[in-house]
Amino acid sequence: MAIVAQGLGKSFGSVRAVDDLSFEVPDGVVTGFLGPNGAGKSTAMRLMLGLDRGDGSTLFNGKPLINHPHASEVVGTHLDARPFLPGRTARDHLRMLATDAKLPSSRIDEVLAMVGLTEVANKRPKDFSLGMAQRLGLAGAVLASPQALMLDEPANGLDPQSIQWLREFLRGYAAQGHAVLVSSHLLTEMQLMAQHVVVIARGKLMADGTLDELVSQRSDVLVRSADPGRLAEAIRASGGTADREGDDGLAVVGLSTDDVGRLAFESGVALRELTQRKASLEETFMELTGDGQQFAFGETS
Repeated sequence: MAIVAQGLGKSFGSVRAVDDLSFEVPDGVVTGFLGPNGAGKSTAMRLMLGLDRGDGSTLFNGKPLINHPHASEVVGTHLDARPFLPGRTARDHLRMLATDAKLPSSRIDEVLAMVGLTEVANKRPKDFSLGMAQRLGLAGAVLASPQALMLDEPANGLDPQSIQWLREFLRGYAAQGHAVLVSSHLLTEMQLMAQHVVVIARGKLMADGTLDELVSQRSDVLVRSADPGRLAEAIRASGGTADREGDDGLAVVGLSTDDVGRLAFESGVALRELTQRKASLEETFMELTGDGQQFAFGETS
């Protein structure tokens, strides 16, 4: 179930937190929603769900969420690490959600087991660690087996083993044909989790595409040779770019390692090194967002 956000916008005083933001969350993959602190991610997600007033619209399966008779079956959300009443147990919290969604009580036990909270089901979340609270929030999001998930920083407070579990769970959920939108500051983890990425800064869209497309635009080939000048001429004649790197190296963009190797052979240039260098998501993110960090009233992420 694809999600389509169109022209989202909201201001806090004189600060434009989200500015004409449009993007899609495709089915079948995890979409990472990335941006510096204050970029507008949380505000944008609240706008998409109709929790904040602002400009634009969001379509879930071609229509606004409010026009779906059972919203909990359309999209499951977890936007706050501790959205619980302090006096209720974890089971009671899920029972309230299950009653609203007309789900059997057996489903509560299923999701508690799914997120590893069976042993603390009758304890109050006010005493939970942040990681346990995140697991309970995820349990509430998936309770009604929704067609899509929208999660804001779900990995905060999780230990490495729990983060790995979350990654596998969300990729598995998406692989069933669901749309999954996840915001996170953990760029290294997001590179492992997401297949599609939306990057914003100062409320504006910076990038929207597959993770491979995003990092490949900033990847290059490092080649070191006995005659970098002659090789650079051949590379440029074939449509690539070649910038000097060190005494004998070239950073090549626009050609593959196979292309560069063939050109070196045809030019009679002996190679000392030929390496494909793939940019990390963190490097790409920093280049895209630059000084895009800001802090707006009411916006924390």
